[in-house]
Amino acid sequence: MDHYQYLLLMAACLLITLPLEIVLGARVYARWRLMLLALLPTVLIFSIWDVVGIIRLHWTYNPAYISGIHLGVMPLEELVFFIVIPICGLLTYEAVGTVLRRLRQRGDGVRSNDGVRSSDDG
Repeated sequence: MDHYQYLLLMAACLLITLPLEIVLGARVYARWRLMLLALLPTVLIFSIWDVVGIIRLHWTYNPAYISGIHLGVMPLEELVFFIVIPICGLLTYEAVGTVLRRLRQRGDGVRSNDGVRSSDDG
């Protein structure tokens, strides 16, 4: 099972952030084309950076904790990381935006900070 720790961690990241899509309505997976457009530059740039780092021996990966599947010199897990972590970031960003919009909408019609109701409050 050790060989799959990295992949299991990435699966856990997706599982932990899934409620942001389902419960809070982050709509990242629902807008999958936009998600792919957002991921493309990140995955491309970081994959190139990672491959260069591996070739130049700036870093290595412990074979005890990866599957052994490589895409060229890069472990599969590293590509998965470059996809999963930005998705989790997008989910968090969109969920926070959704919650803030809901709070602002709920706050409409409520007294402002100075205690004076606005003219459109009725």
